[in-house]
Amino acid sequence: MSIKSKVLAAAATLTLVGGVGAASALTAGPAAAGTPSCGSSCLNTSNKVFGPGSVVDVFRQSQKVGQPIILFRTANFDPAQDWTISFQGTVADFFAAGLVSAAVNLHFGGGAKGFPNLNAFEIEYAPFGVNSGLCMGVAATAFAGEGVTLQPCGVSAKTVWILDFLDVTATSFTNIPLINGSDTNFSHPFVLTYPKNAHPTDKPRPQIVVANLTGFSQPGNGGVLPVISTVSSNQLWTGRLGVSP
Repeated sequence: MSIKSKVLAAAATLTLVGGVGAASALTAGPAAAGTPSCGSSCLNTSNKVFGPGSVVDVFRQSQKVGQPIILFRTANFDPAQDWTISFQGTVADFFAAGLVSAAVNLHFGGGAKGFPNLNAFEIEYAPFGVNSGLCMGVAATAFAGEGVTLQPCGVSAKTVWILDFLDVTATSFTNIPLINGSDTNFSHPFVLTYPKNAHPTDKPRPQIVVANLTGFSQPGNGGVLPVISTVSSNQLWTGRLGVSP
């Protein structure tokens, strides 16, 4: 069975026993981007600093490994903003499929007492609604300041993103940190981050990176991860499904 099949099978089993997949954490709204060809399944991700007026975008629309990921003004005609959620499930599902490490599963997949099994997914570039086989990820095991780029989907933890719901009660993918699946730092995990003091209109276009999660911890979670309300805004992301009017 392929990696993709293993993950989808595990996710299907989770759904049958009452689990909640990553797709259920998404909101739908008029602030979404993406082309009409991508349709209602199109995923648009924005940063809290700039809101839905700027969304995750492939620099110069290029469909190749290593192409930088940026934020760019929202438009319903720009195929560089066409993304779909792929291989959705939980961290434990991805571990069972061999896509994340035992350490990641221990901390984010419910492997340790007091740690929940978090939702995980890949974000696949799908210009004009056609899946490219390339996902948003990192080229090497995540480290502070590493640029986020297009990478082959379904190959490794580097293209897996984990919804960090550990410190909030959340029913939607709204202002949530995204932990990279190749994370090796479990007190301050490497999360999707927009560079500080940068703006989507800057030239050259600032590249999205991964950086250590910021914020202050609280009693009740073992003092392990920061409280979401104290996390820097440039590390908080919102996902929406659909196409702008």
